Amino acid sequence: MRKKFISLGRRICCAIDFFYPPFRKYMTLQFFRYGFTGAVNVGFSLVLYFLVYNFVLGQKMLPLGFFTFSSHIGTLVITFPISTFFGFLLQKYVTFTESDLKGRIQLYRYFVVAIANFWINTFFLKILVDEFHFWTTPSQVVATFFCVLISYFSQKKYTFKAPKKQNHSTVK
Repeated sequence: MRKKFISLGRRICCAIDFFYPPFRKYMTLQFFRYGFTGAVNVGFSLVLYFLVYNFVLGQKMLPLGFFTFSSHIGTLVITFPISTFFGFLLQKYVTFTESDLKGRIQLYRYFVVAIANFWINTFFLKILVDEFHFWTTPSQVVATFFCVLISYFSQKKYTFKAPKKQNHSTVK
């Protein structure tokens, strides 16, 4: 299965890299790939969020035995694991392919960052929807913007940390 993901990741990289030349002066290839795959994952997440909120939950509360989630938080609870796993696969096999950390370590670290983003996302939704009474889906867009910024730096420096490049030059 891993070989299939690697092969698919390479094909996705080729497709993304085709659009990179006009952006070469402004950003690294890795950042461009992150932005591209991130946009795909955000789009997927927002569509999934909209569908679950409107058609699965029908904008109603989500009762879970002793606890009931409001519709917008219940939707987040349902969509979060799906979009997180999809995002991990994109980042591991498309964006941060140079990392030599073991997959299980990457997955654990990705999960830690994702949980932090989940709480940040929840905080923004509670403030924007419950306190300021903004619409749910646009509020999710605002929350996503902040989570993306935090996520990029966390994933690059922590989750998919690349090995330090050896400097083979000697000073004489």
